[in-house]
Amino acid sequence: MQILAISTIFEGNNLLRLLSGLFVTIEISVISIFIGTVLGLILGSLWTTGNHLIQPFFKLYLEIFRVVPTIPLLFLFYYIFPRNLNINLSSMQVSILVFSLWFAAEFSDIVRGAIQSISKNQRENAYTIGLSMFQTYRYVLVPQSIPNILPAFINLSTRIIKTTSILLLISVTDVITVGQQIIEANAQDTLVPLLIYALIALFYFLINFLLSQLSQRLERKFRKYE
Repeated sequence: MQILAISTIFEGNNLLRLLSGLFVTIEISVISIFIGTVLGLILGSLWTTGNHLIQPFFKLYLEIFRVVPTIPLLFLFYYIFPRNLNINLSSMQVSILVFSLWFAAEFSDIVRGAIQSISKNQRENAYTIGLSMFQTYRYVLVPQSIPNILPAFINLSTRIIKTTSILLLISVTDVITVGQQIIEANAQDTLVPLLIYALIALFYFLINFLLSQLSQRLERKFRKYE
């Protein structure tokens, strides 16, 4: 019975389908993390400029994506907004949009805290030698905040990757969706769900473990230059 259940993974193109679904998961995660990082870095930096006109906007944006769960956000962007605004977005585009905005909101707060933890003398010294505000952030504040940002950045990235497991709710053909399809096609074998989800769990573990190892190496590297 166990041998038959294991063979299900290798029947036909099941393994290839799972790997293809895993690629979709990774693709959505990587694109979302990249866009969210750029946007979060900009928003987090702007938040620390002391501009009272933009701070309320940032706080509202941050609170929305902190308080509202991801599933309602996916439904809003996939079912409600496109219908009311007459916009046609694919499930993958919606996934990237929602996860990017979520990542940017969380990451902007991380960037804000890291920059504000740097001594004010650093900013004042940069202005003294003639650096503009943009140059001060680019060459002084942001580089010095990276060691403090990195652990939280990796933790947030792993959260994004793990949360992609809910994308089957809007019909994204990710690794969870493919796994569920294989399970349903082999409903007579009670061991198949255990094996499929164990394999999927292994995929997620390997990805997040590699991210964790990379984070530790980068953190040690940056600490050497402090």
